[in-house]
Amino acid sequence: MIKYFLYLGQTYTRKLDSRVLSLLSQIAQSASKFANDMRLLQHEKELEEPFEKGQIGSSAMAYKRNPMRSERINSLSRHVIALSMDPNMTASTQWLERTLDDSANKRICVPEAFLAVDSILILYANITSGIVVYENVIKTNMMQELPFMGTEEILMNAVLKGGDRQELHEKIRIYSMEAGREVKEFGRPNDLVERIAKDETFGMTKEEILSALSPDNLCGRSTNQVTDFIESIVNPILQQYQDLLNIDIGNVNV
Repeated sequence: MIKYFLYLGQTYTRKLDSRVLSLLSQIAQSASKFANDMRLLQHEKELEEPFEKGQIGSSAMAYKRNPMRSERINSLSRHVIALSMDPNMTASTQWLERTLDDSANKRICVPEAFLAVDSILILYANITSGIVVYENVIKTNMMQELPFMGTEEILMNAVLKGGDRQELHEKIRIYSMEAGREVKEFGRPNDLVERIAKDETFGMTKEEILSALSPDNLCGRSTNQVTDFIESIVNPILQQYQDLLNIDIGNVNV
């Protein structure tokens, strides 16, 4: 029995490595999620990574501005997430006493995970410090879909004017399918608002429908929630680490 206590005093549980790399993996997961969203929105031309003067967006297609930093975050994050499995396997396969089958593995996975996450965070900071927002494109894309997303608002307003909910619901369903077909099959503008305005059953003019579809009326408390989160959660953290935020994250080449 004594020898087992001696072994416990000579080493540490391998789960410590697992916990450390699990935290690094979580950082990588969050960064990769951000990078995926960034790439999707850049594809929609709504957002764009900072683009340095003279930067080549694509070696083949000169007009392209590929989200190379976000792509690099995804690539490095994938490696960190994969590395986090190494200490999990080590912790689960240790024998009764301390064994050294973890040694070579640990010397690879632990330093590489830290170095990769360091690079991920440098790239992350560089992107977020210079994101370009194309508000007019966002508005155009939103208004193209807003008539579909706001049909419940139209329905409620029409019911308040005395309309029959079931009847109006069925008409909206039919008009939405028809308008969607115009968009998807023929590439025409979304004409759902015009279709509803022409139907006297709804008792709403085009102007009344567009007023009901105002984005300000459909976003709920989201604006206040974002402001509260930034003021109560984000700003205190930024203030706490103000000294670290003064690092130059300009031309990044990681």
